[in-house]
Amino acid sequence: MDLSYEATALAFILVGVVTLWVTEALPLPVSALLAAAACVVAGVAPASEVFRPFSQPLVFLFIGSFILAEAIRIHRLDRRLAFAVLALPMVGERPIRIMLAVAVVSGVVSGFISNTATTAMMVAIVAGMLSAVEEAGQKANCCPKPEFATGLFLCVAFAASIGGLATPIGTPPNVIGLAFIREQLGVHISFFEWCLVGAPVSIFLIIMSTLLLAVSFPSGVRHIEGMSQLVTNERQQLGSWTTAQRSTALAFGVTVGLWVTPGFLTLTLGSEHPLCLWFREHIPEGVAAILGAMLLFILPGDGQTKQSSRVLQWQQAAGIDWGIILLYGGGMALGSLAFQTGLAEAIGKGLTAWLPSDTSGWVLIGAAAVVAVFTSEFTSNTASANMVVPVAIALASASGGDPLSTAIAATLAASLGFMMPVSTPCNAIVYGTGRVPLRSMMRAGIGLDIAGAITVTLVVTILVPLIFQR
Repeated sequence: MDLSYEATALAFILVGVVTLWVTEALPLPVSALLAAAACVVAGVAPASEVFRPFSQPLVFLFIGSFILAEAIRIHRLDRRLAFAVLALPMVGERPIRIMLAVAVVSGVVSGFISNTATTAMMVAIVAGMLSAVEEAGQKANCCPKPEFATGLFLCVAFAASIGGLATPIGTPPNVIGLAFIREQLGVHISFFEWCLVGAPVSIFLIIMSTLLLAVSFPSGVRHIEGMSQLVTNERQQLGSWTTAQRSTALAFGVTVGLWVTPGFLTLTLGSEHPLCLWFREHIPEGVAAILGAMLLFILPGDGQTKQSSRVLQWQQAAGIDWGIILLYGGGMALGSLAFQTGLAEAIGKGLTAWLPSDTSGWVLIGAAAVVAVFTSEFTSNTASANMVVPVAIALASASGGDPLSTAIAATLAASLGFMMPVSTPCNAIVYGTGRVPLRSMMRAGIGLDIAGAITVTLVVTILVPLIFQR
């Protein structure tokens, strides 16, 4: 297949930006912006077309969600959730239950705020837990084995990455994949519909990762003395709910309500009911996120000073990760241009030539998942989604498979890099504690990589045709 000048120029630019992403010679957002600018300079497309993805509605889903997450972090609602779960009677002081509780908290929190922020918070909590537990264990002569700390920290990193799969806003690759699916396939996946696919994958893998880590890094004791007292002390230090915390919870609850309402209305009234159509047209996910975020600047804060009279000040909101938003826009621009110039089609047909002629169905979905997992081990999850999802759509289209299922599988699998510290910031944070040897991370990570690829393949193959009947 002969490529046009635009496709050829874009291919050279893509090779350059992928090299920059993999080597991290430049910050990832800088590389994405540089590639977008290079497309204009090289004549691949006019500036208005290249930079159009930066104004997509999903960009504002990012912005609103990040602002809400910042308020949750600032007002320590995340810590309230963490210690509330750890204080449940069913958790107690048994190591396996503690590990599962840590995994559940990390997974649930990361479904709505940054995986990196979740890991940073939980690492601090787990470090305090281990310090108190080890001190109490030495006195009682029942100290857990050192490898239990390794397993607990890995549990935080793995569960935080996995939990992001459950919701569209849980991790940037989800939003990137949704944007490609909407733009290239014309399919709009609602917040609720995504959860029907992502949540089962997330739940199963969190359970699987906990069991894997519990077996690989046993504590060697039946009870961890002092755990209950530590959690009790921490909850007491948090005190009663403040006005700012209640306001933040209200804003977050309103946002989630707006996100899931269209899905419930569709189930009860049908997708063509006027109320369902109105919600989809007037309150898409991005608008819901912005409305919820704006409530933070209206609802009352603790009111001790002028700066705290509202839940959030603009100086605080401006501290969100704008780099991810720029990286998203640049990656989407390259992906869109790959389809417009015919480059994605050429790549898809080229890859199809290496596959058996009858490749389709679960085999194609599994291949997309494996490629995305492998790619995410050596570059960021966001870069992996930007690279793999457009190719997965083109590959499925060229081979006669289902592009929607293949794209969803690639999107989910792009967040499943568990073997290396460079695979995800979550891994890097726990590796930086000094309690996680690289060999241990790789040994546990490769098993979870395999389980993740298989789980994504099975869930997508079974559920996507049922949920998205076309």
